[in-house]
Amino acid sequence: MINDKKIIFSGIQPSGNLTIGNYIGAIKNWVELQNDYQSLFCVVDMHAITVKQEPATLRKKSREVLKLYIASGLDPEKNIMFIQSQVPAHAELGWILNCYTYMGEMNRMTQFKEKSTKQNINTTVGLFDYPVLMAADILLYQTDLVPIGEDQKQHVEITRDIAERFNNLYSEIFTIPEAYMPKFGARIMSLQDPTKKMSKSDDDENSYITLLDDPAKIERKLKRAVTDSDTEVRYTKEKPGIKNLLDIYMSCTNTTVTQAENRFKNCGYGEFKQEVADAVIHTLKPIQDRFRELDNDKDYLDRILKQNAERASEIANRTLAKVKKKVGFVIGENK
Repeated sequence: MINDKKIIFSGIQPSGNLTIGNYIGAIKNWVELQNDYQSLFCVVDMHAITVKQEPATLRKKSREVLKLYIASGLDPEKNIMFIQSQVPAHAELGWILNCYTYMGEMNRMTQFKEKSTKQNINTTVGLFDYPVLMAADILLYQTDLVPIGEDQKQHVEITRDIAERFNNLYSEIFTIPEAYMPKFGARIMSLQDPTKKMSKSDDDENSYITLLDDPAKIERKLKRAVTDSDTEVRYTKEKPGIKNLLDIYMSCTNTTVTQAENRFKNCGYGEFKQEVADAVIHTLKPIQDRFRELDNDKDYLDRILKQNAERASEIANRTLAKVKKKVGFVIGENK
């Protein structure tokens, strides 16, 4: 990169609709980090096709995610924000790193086990292998920090293992990345089953709030959120539904656990849920307003896509060229 700031890379799949969980667990933290780091935020559409996608929908959702990045406060001039498939170096490095990754390592990846059991059809090699592509995503940009939720720790660990193995063989080609964990709210849970992470691919739409849900829908979903038979609003793992709603409230209002518990000390669950809904609606309104502005400016988005894909490719290709040389590929200019 062009200065001495540490480098951050992260991305979200453009499958389904981005949720308040994606915002609290990822995008909100990215916005806070963008002034202190050189940042690359990717729409990882190549990861999305590990599960069958409808092509027109995938293209639409890829652009929608980028618009939501910008609408949430990420600056496309300050950060490099791009669609993964528009930078071919991701796929090229992914294949090379496959040849330096062991089957035993991949067999231990818990997310593959969880996702493959949900599929009622033959599981693809891509679903099994996507942690190596994720490693390529990170290593291409000499990433120092990877903002993640708790369920992504294993992916950063295998990225570090692959990078260290390659460096030990060929010299210090890759920066060894570290995971960056936000202080709270990294794992927002399902509104209908607070023992499971909120997922944009959940079959029950009442289990999540999307960033583009209207106020009435947000209120309805939060009123239906699972709590417990008690009446006390308290932040404890013994009350997972309440704890989850407090995480959402604290993130939207920038309050502490003590402040939130004191605020709802004498409140019933109905009043508590309404205040959580009001906080979410207030947080999402400027995002939704900005998204609609971007929706009406196709030329602006096309320009951002083109410029940022070029910026990302310039950095990625420098790393890829070093890797190709080390493994013995013939290096020459493409005509």
